[in-house]
Amino acid sequence: MMPVAFTVNGTACELNLDPRTTLLEALRDHLFLTGTKKGCDHGQCGACTVHVEGRRINSCLSLAAVHDGDTITTIEGLGTPDALHPMQQAFVDHDGYQCGYCTSGQIMSGVALMKEPCGAADADVKEAMSGNICRCGAYTNIVAAIQHVRKA
Repeated sequence: MMPVAFTVNGTACELNLDPRTTLLEALRDHLFLTGTKKGCDHGQCGACTVHVEGRRINSCLSLAAVHDGDTITTIEGLGTPDALHPMQQAFVDHDGYQCGYCTSGQIMSGVALMKEPCGAADADVKEAMSGNICRCGAYTNIVAAIQHVRKA
């Protein structure tokens, strides 16, 4: 076991973890932040996307110990039920959530995309979001939601 400390959604957290614990496991199993989903466990679907120091990562591929001292944001840290983040509201307004399984990862990637170099076209957004897979096929709605926020 090893001590790991990071700030998650604005709250300082100290955990004593097995060095093999992924960031996803630390968030879901130790901090009970279950909004971040466990999908493929191979970094291929993006369901586990969170922000570390403002950049999106697949939390299933990253060991928690690597993030000692980092600032982490999960879907729970974006907005509240009474005050949704603009990207969360856009997903609701554009019906971009379908079954909801990939939604938290899609929203986290969409928010991160706002700070990344990305062209203005839908094709540019699709390319930037290519690491997030929606098995329901709501891609058109997801791109519309992201573009809505980008143009606001």
